[in-house]
Amino acid sequence: MIIMDVIVSTLTIFWLLLALSFILMKRGLWIFNDVAKGLSMFMLEKALGPAIDFVSGRPGSASTTWIIHGLVWAFAASTFTFMGLWLGHDATALHSFESWGYHPESSELLYAGRLTALFGAIGMLVVGASLYALPKLCGTHLASESNATLVSLLWTLSVLLMFVGSQNEQILGITILPVANLLLTLASTALIINVILTVSEATKEIPFPAWLIVYAFIGNIAAVLAVFASGAFDEGVGQWLLFHLAGGTFFFCGLAGVSLYSVSVGSGNPLWSKSLVAFTLFGAVITINPMGSTDPSMVVDLFSLSSNELDASSRDVIVGSFLMALSAIPIIAFSANMLVTLRGSDAFVENPDAPGIAELNLGAWMLIPIAIGSLFVQTDALGGVNELTGISQSIDLMAIWLVMIPLSVGSALNVLPRASGRHQLSANRSRWAFWMMSGGAFLGLLITMMSDFTDMALTESMAEQGASINMELRKVGSVMFYGAVIGAIFHCTNTISGQYRGRIMGGPSEASLSSIAIESYSLTGPTSIRKILASGATLDTEVSPSEQSKEEGAATEL
Repeated sequence: MIIMDVIVSTLTIFWLLLALSFILMKRGLWIFNDVAKGLSMFMLEKALGPAIDFVSGRPGSASTTWIIHGLVWAFAASTFTFMGLWLGHDATALHSFESWGYHPESSELLYAGRLTALFGAIGMLVVGASLYALPKLCGTHLASESNATLVSLLWTLSVLLMFVGSQNEQILGITILPVANLLLTLASTALIINVILTVSEATKEIPFPAWLIVYAFIGNIAAVLAVFASGAFDEGVGQWLLFHLAGGTFFFCGLAGVSLYSVSVGSGNPLWSKSLVAFTLFGAVITINPMGSTDPSMVVDLFSLSSNELDASSRDVIVGSFLMALSAIPIIAFSANMLVTLRGSDAFVENPDAPGIAELNLGAWMLIPIAIGSLFVQTDALGGVNELTGISQSIDLMAIWLVMIPLSVGSALNVLPRASGRHQLSANRSRWAFWMMSGGAFLGLLITMMSDFTDMALTESMAEQGASINMELRKVGSVMFYGAVIGAIFHCTNTISGQYRGRIMGGPSEASLSSIAIESYSLTGPTSIRKILASGATLDTEVSPSEQSKEEGAATEL
């Protein structure tokens, strides 16, 4: 294996796997279609025996279960991250746990916070929203609600083992994180089968947001297979690439799919441009997403690989940097589509009180600046310069708590009332949760990054002693981040209480039904075909001339 071909060869296999999966989904397995469907349904339900009877098969039950689990993990992840930030300036704050044999460290708690945030909070919220949005977009029902509900317990168990493995690498001679990854792979396989069976029963043309969701599930497995097939799993570049390919498919495509669906349904506006959605999908799978850590240790731990330095060849640096820079185009397309759809035809969000709209708006605004910052940090690390390594952890935490968490929480809050049939307990508490969570994460991580820049300046000047302002900044940053913990608690209690005491959801509105592909278009004045198509119209959309005018009224002369 030639080191200079690591990125090119791995991406070639990755693209071929995605193309093959698309062909199989469109053309099927010829005469084996019915056999494959029957066998898959048997594996999802009856093969599990009595276990499948312990969960509800009611429509929307799977989505509800996944979303509630995800919100609970969001609270856990915020708590671990807060404690990790606090121990960064006060290493003995939790010394009382040493009497139980537990010696918490800042790096271990931050690692636990990243694992539980990515796979517990964001992962489960994205899956939960996808299990509701995908059938709606395809005009069908989820293939197996019971199996999807049961798999949520397996996924939660794997995330729990990830937390244990982040604090204690081995228990009784067993390495914990690879076991957690094995359980996660089993759960992902069941979800992929469920998703493919759902898509196969589509009663209408599958829209692009649905394809984003489908490739979020398939792309994650394809990334793992591509890296292992190319033999790059034992090289630092291959491990780094696997981390970012998985981030660009499961996390970015999944968040894009459910966010575009939720922002359209929640605001009541059709998607501004379906062409931008297609461009987001295409760009996400052919580029390398820069958001994430520069350290591929998470991949090393989950797959029990040998750790290697990120020593990229000149060709790998050129190809990797170019593809990461190219990823800015689909990221900007996704963000612009979100923001203009929220704005609609007015100068403000049409329904600002709709659940999750504020979170979706925040995630769309923060996506571009954090992606650009991540691009500089990743190219610096890939090229071996390592001048920006000091802020890589803060940029990674910002990507999680200011982009991915808001988008996933916003989508979940928008989907949950429709899936469960009940609203949240209190809209006022939901607004407080948003301000606490977003304000705490933004201010806390921004001040922490200021401390990182201070450390970098002191290191560059070779100062013998650190500045006192540095520890003060870290202290203020960790205190501010505590707001994210309070906000997560508000979201959890508000959502769980709403499942028992929340207002019963009414029938779906006309705007919700026609948010992705509108059925009629009111023509109030001269317009262009481009504007009509960009508003979500199809060839079957009925264009109705209206006598109403958009011109401002004037006083009537008597």
